Amino acid sequence: MCGINGFINFTRALNQEDKYVAERMNKKIFHRGPDAQNTLLYKNVAFGFNRLSIIGLDNGMQPVFNEDKSLILICNGEIFNYVELREELRSKGHHFSTNTDIEVIVHLYEEYGMKLLDKLNGQFAFALYDTKKESMFCVRDHLGILPFFYTFVDDTFVFASEVKAILEYPKVKASVDPVGLDQVMTFAGLISPRTMFKGIKSLENGHYLEVTKDGQIKNIEYWDLIYPEGEVKMNGRSEASYLEELEELFETAVGLRLRSDVPTGYYLSGGLDSSMIGMKINQLFPNIRKEAFSIDFPDAKISESFYQNIVANAGNSNLNKKTFYFNDIASRLKKSVYHSECPVKETYNTASLYLSGKVRDEKIKVILSGEGADEFFAGYVGFRFDKMREMSMLVNDTSREEKAIRKKLWGDESFYYELDFMKHNEVKKQLYSSSLNIAYEEVNCLNHPIINPDRIANRSLLNKRAYIDYKLRLTDHLISDHGDRMAMANSIEVRFPFLDKNIVEFSTKVPDTLKLSEDFIEKYILKKMAAKFVPKAVCEREKFGFVAPGSPYLLQHNKEYVSDILSYDRIKRQGFFNPDEIERLKKIYSQKGFTVNVPFEMDLLLIVTTFGMFLDNFIEN
Repeated sequence: MCGINGFINFTRALNQEDKYVAERMNKKIFHRGPDAQNTLLYKNVAFGFNRLSIIGLDNGMQPVFNEDKSLILICNGEIFNYVELREELRSKGHHFSTNTDIEVIVHLYEEYGMKLLDKLNGQFAFALYDTKKESMFCVRDHLGILPFFYTFVDDTFVFASEVKAILEYPKVKASVDPVGLDQVMTFAGLISPRTMFKGIKSLENGHYLEVTKDGQIKNIEYWDLIYPEGEVKMNGRSEASYLEELEELFETAVGLRLRSDVPTGYYLSGGLDSSMIGMKINQLFPNIRKEAFSIDFPDAKISESFYQNIVANAGNSNLNKKTFYFNDIASRLKKSVYHSECPVKETYNTASLYLSGKVRDEKIKVILSGEGADEFFAGYVGFRFDKMREMSMLVNDTSREEKAIRKKLWGDESFYYELDFMKHNEVKKQLYSSSLNIAYEEVNCLNHPIINPDRIANRSLLNKRAYIDYKLRLTDHLISDHGDRMAMANSIEVRFPFLDKNIVEFSTKVPDTLKLSEDFIEKYILKKMAAKFVPKAVCEREKFGFVAPGSPYLLQHNKEYVSDILSYDRIKRQGFFNPDEIERLKKIYSQKGFTVNVPFEMDLLLIVTTFGMFLDNFIEN
């Protein structure tokens, strides 16, 4: 895992001043690769690279070239199946000059062009420059685990792993995209290609850009998660055969993600998914002491220490536990926003930031984490509620206007996703300033494409939600601002076995009833698999959804800097929110004992607070 950045000028060759710019961009994301740095200018192209050394420690510095140096590559990430790909490429006559995993990309390009992406199993974002074609290919991995941002300004294409590096390019000016803000106000977070910065885009997962010598930028989709139409059924296949295939895929996915030339560890929450990873690692390497990392809380009602200890002991793991006190939230919130590069709706990012710091303290660089199981195997309560509505066990009372919004968003007027959008529009309008309300039709993110409705047309209700969760919750929130960004803030690489491309594609073929059973057991097939090697106490425990304290806690404990961010004059001066409404909410949120019922209610003042931090971090005026 590393940090990449660069630019292409379409009107002139680059000079020493451009090198200084590339170095400043590189320095801004030093945390993504503190082990080594490099910049390279080639004619009109600049490359910047920060290295976090994981594989090929002695000779893995980038850029990487092919044999005749006609291809130049900088890559953030890992190709997990590189061993097998190297053997294949050597048999075709290719010669390797490094021991790194990512060198396979240049040789695959020589063999297959951009069809090379079909060969890769990994998490990556890379820029590959073809000096003969004078074209650059910029790629984000299938699931969007690694970030890639870009903009076009003053005849120059500028890109980087994080927006803060792009802002170092002299002609790029930071200003707020209010539609991005409205996405955060409406969904789990930002949705690619939207960012919080006007004119700066996030490359969508499963897409690549072709940047040609004449300044054309083509955005090409090479992969997406395609569910079959209708309900997925058993079709004569046994439950045991699905279970056997999933077990094999899971074991392979974990094994591939343990490929590393540096020590690895795993996050252990005490829940099913992280426990499965820890216990599978122990099955693969039973005689080696493993390193597990956990967050614990001093409040016994929310502590998962009991289950963490069970798994650590059963899995021959040394449990590195960090106790997280709620006053730690205030001291880390602004830093978490700086690395997220967006406002947040809950404060748990601060705990993730805290924990990755513990991993770094223990000299571990690579960590495995359990994200993805809930989205692809029906782990959220929303899947159960959908089924209950379908069976008329829940009332679905919907206005005509709400149906029209759902039809536009999902192509299905009856599909409920998280919110009554009509009612929430009124909440947002009340919260926004008069200037945003004047432009509300443009600001409202529901008036801009969110997903491609064709991808969920005629799909089962379960797979419809799974696809939307993957696009709206998983890619740009859970594995980006929550996963990658909070880990890389402390120079830690996170790997996600449940996001293995083969597991994700297999999930589309699993019958709906093996994900959510007839008697409403969520993640049914995963629980059946886990029962073979995960302690019984973990397999049988109820799903535990911890919600970190939000803005009511901060206000009630007189956090001065929060009060300053939410002050009447400051809110009015910034011009995005209605200061009178903020004052009204502050009085409510400050009442002793008041809490926001997340996830069923939105912590509005936390969004406003962290947006203020975002402005402090990135926007001059």
